[in-house]
Parts: sequence; C-alpha cells; structure tokens
Amino acid sequence: MITLTEAPFEPGALLTAFCVGRAETGAVASFVGLARAEQGQAAALELEAYPGFTDAAIQDFAEAAKARFSLHDYRIVHRTGHIAPGEAIVFVATAAGHRRAAFEACDFLMDWLKSRAPFWKKEHGPGGARWIEPTDRDRTDASRWDQE
Repeated sequence: MITLTEAPFEPGALLTAFCVGRAETGAVASFVGLARAEQGQAAALELEAYPGFTDAAIQDFAEAAKARFSLHDYRIVHRTGHIAPGEAIVFVATAAGHRRAAFEACDFLMDWLKSRAPFWKKEHGPGGARWIEPTDRDRTDASRWDQE
C-alpha cells in the first residue's frame, strides 16, 4: 500500500500495524528517513508530488519489487509539503518469507525512492530556498540494482 501525505506520521505505529497477522511471514524489514537540519542550513524540507502520478509511479515500482523479491507485502508512506528537521519523511516496510529478501527489497525500494521517484525537493534555509537533486551517491546506489 502506498500513501502520500502532508501530515506527520508515527513510524512505530505503522510498523506495528504492518506486522499484525503475519503468520506465514518470516521477516519484516523497515526503513525510516528523517529530515536533517544540515548543521542549521536547513530549516525545512519541501516535497512536491503530483497526486495520481507520483503515487501511481511508486505503486508500479513497488509491485515490480514485490515480484522481484517474492515479497508477501509492502507498505510505503511518504511525506509531501513542508517537513521540519527531525520529522519522518518516508517509511518503507517489506514482508517476506526470509530476511534477505525483506532487507534487499527495502533497500531496493529506498534507492528508487531517493533517486528516481517523481518528487521535487526544495530545502529552505538561512540563505533562501534551493532545489535538491539526487547526489552522485544516490545514483550509484540505485544503479547497482540495474546490474542484477
């Protein structure tokens, strides 16, 4: 399930709910991304998305991950709008029969969300606002999955 929301969310509650009733699941892996203050250079992060487009692109990619890693299930919650330092930006959870698949699928999904998902990111700080692009590291992390 995919959720884009402007509202803050509680990652622990999401993880607890995701784990309920998984009698045949052997592993759940999760990741929570937080907004950083960047040593005082970021007062807020702003993420823009197009409802119906961004969530559909994420859904398509998540379904591909489900097939690739034989997942039982996944859950992705991603913030949009203004996000303060320390607040959760993204929550990803994957459920699989075994830990390796759950870990790898979670990593795979995060690499895609970080570098290829259709979000537009702007950082607001003392010097004004600036658009943020994926870093070389983000692109390298994502490209390793293209090799497999």
